[in-house]
Amino acid sequence: MDGFQAYGAGKAGGAFDPLTFIRQPQTVVRILCWLFSIVIVGCVANEGYVNRPEEVEEYCIFNRNQNACNYAVAMGTLCFLCSAGFLALDVYFPQISGVKDRKKAVMADIGVSALWSLIWFVGFCFLANQWQVSEPEDNPLNEGADAARATIVFSFFSVFTWGGLTLLSLERLKRVSFEEEYNKLFSPPLA
Repeated sequence: MDGFQAYGAGKAGGAFDPLTFIRQPQTVVRILCWLFSIVIVGCVANEGYVNRPEEVEEYCIFNRNQNACNYAVAMGTLCFLCSAGFLALDVYFPQISGVKDRKKAVMADIGVSALWSLIWFVGFCFLANQWQVSEPEDNPLNEGADAARATIVFSFFSVFTWGGLTLLSLERLKRVSFEEEYNKLFSPPLA
C-alpha cells in the first residue's frame, strides 16, 4: 500500500524532494524530451540555413524548402515549452489532493504526449525525405550536413521519448483510477 499512498491525499502537501523527483522515470524521459527539442532548434537555427555567394537570401538546407526548417524550429520550440510546462505539472502533481483533478492532469499528459509522438514522427519523415531529395549542387561544401542529420536523428528519438511518456502516463492513470475506485469502496458514507 505504500506505493498507493504516494498519490493519495495523505501525501498531498508534503515537502518537495528533488532527488526523488529526478529519479522518477517520467521525469528523466521528460527532461530528455526537453533536451532533444533544444538540440533540434539549435541545429536548425545555427546551421540549417545556408547561402551561396551569388544569392542574396539564405535557404533551408533541407531541399531549399523553408517549410522544413520552419517546421523543425516551430515544433522544437513548442515541444520545449510543452515539456517545461508538464515538468512543472509533475512537480505540482503530488500536491493535487483531488483524485478527479489528478485524473484530468494525467489524461491531459496522455493526450499531449501521444500527439507529440505523432508530430515528431511526421517531422522525422518530412525532414528525412527533404534531406534525401536535396540536390548536392545546392550545397557543394556540405555546410550544415551534420546539423541536418542531427535534426533528423533527434526527431526520430523524440518519437520514442514522447511515446515512452505516453506509456508512463498510462501507468500513472491506472494508479490514479485504482485510487479513485479504492476511495469509492472504502470511504466512509456521508451522513
